Amino acid sequence: MEKFNLQNFADTVDASEGLAGTGTKVEVKFNGTAEFVEVADVRTIPQMGADTQKIDVTTLADDRTKQIEGIQGAQNLQFQLVYKGKNFKDLQAHSGDRKQHDFKVTYPDGLTCTFKGSYVVYVNQLSTNAAVQFNMNVTVSDGPNFDTTGVTATPGGDGGH
Repeated sequence: MEKFNLQNFADTVDASEGLAGTGTKVEVKFNGTAEFVEVADVRTIPQMGADTQKIDVTTLADDRTKQIEGIQGAQNLQFQLVYKGKNFKDLQAHSGDRKQHDFKVTYPDGLTCTFKGSYVVYVNQLSTNAAVQFNMNVTVSDGPNFDTTGVTATPGGDGGH
């Protein structure tokens, strides 16, 4: 008997014309735990990935600087969140513990980006008539690494190009 696959009925996101950020989620697996938990009330997600460092290979015979691509630079990832009390309290419990936690960002079409690092949280500057926000600043020790295996197929495959 053939198995019934519910994934065939799942909503797919058509990214052939571009992709809106709505529905992107951030998850963390705290050091020593088995499951990812969603980070609540994320407002902004930083740029994922970094430029490579440049290696100077210029010799005395060259009349211009020559460079080759080196390793990708490490970075900090700063996420901005809307303060709602519990979300800050949950993240504050591990803030500054210097332990390595696993993170995963999942975009609406199934693209994921994983990385490992420690983090701190802090409340942002306040102003009149503005929401209280806080940042989660992750010091990345490994990654970010992209995985496209979960990306949903788009009609036409290439957006008509």
